[in-house]
Amino acid sequence: MDDKPVLLTYPIKGVAQLTLHRPNATNALSLELQQQLADHFAQLSENPDVRCIVLTGGDKVFAAGGDIHSMVDCSPIDIYKRHTERLWSPIADCPKPIIAAVCGYAYGGGCELMMHADVILAGESASFCQPEINIGIMPGIGGTQRLVRAVGKAKAMQMALTGKPITAHEAWIAGLVSEICADQNVLEHALSMAKRIARMPPLAAEQIKEVINAGMDTSLDAALAIERKANALLFASCDQKEGMQAFIEKRYPEFKGG
Repeated sequence: MDDKPVLLTYPIKGVAQLTLHRPNATNALSLELQQQLADHFAQLSENPDVRCIVLTGGDKVFAAGGDIHSMVDCSPIDIYKRHTERLWSPIADCPKPIIAAVCGYAYGGGCELMMHADVILAGESASFCQPEINIGIMPGIGGTQRLVRAVGKAKAMQMALTGKPITAHEAWIAGLVSEICADQNVLEHALSMAKRIARMPPLAAEQIKEVINAGMDTSLDAALAIERKANALLFASCDQKEGMQAFIEKRYPEFKGG
């Protein structure tokens, strides 16, 4: 059993950093690691001092997939009773912006975990893959559904049916990642972006995230209605008053989250 498979730090005011820490297992997603991630995201979601979360696996590998050793002898009922969807719900439902800083492999469950982020920054040598078909199974924690929403049917089918990795550049062209930067700069760039987001009004950031996610799976007319109501709601916030007044006075706003 790993001592601390997930490390929590607060490198910048308003920013929490979660680092996957199973260096001897290429950050394979053990049940213990998944449980710690769930616990951390649940706690950070309720922490008013945290305005952005950076998720990373370090400078060598993001996560090389699920923990195969723990699954090889499982029955269908064993897999079902794990209810991993409950462990991943606090990540999927986290209202705070999440930035994934990806170096090295993001394979299988690692790619599925990465796709829970709102912004994905990839190192030049990063690679992405849904290789489950190679061992007789398929993605089981969102790899077919989030992937097709990210890159479209044709690319998602290719990745899931061949199990073949794609490069960071291919992932960027396909729309799977937000930006590519030098390997040694990935975390630094992620923290810089997180610092910028943490300075923004948190209610507006949370509404932007909620509306974009909700609108993806509905009609344009319905999505625009959601957007209009969320935008109007923000006019009840103190941060809206502060932001507009600061603009008029030509000064930097100080957003307090109210």
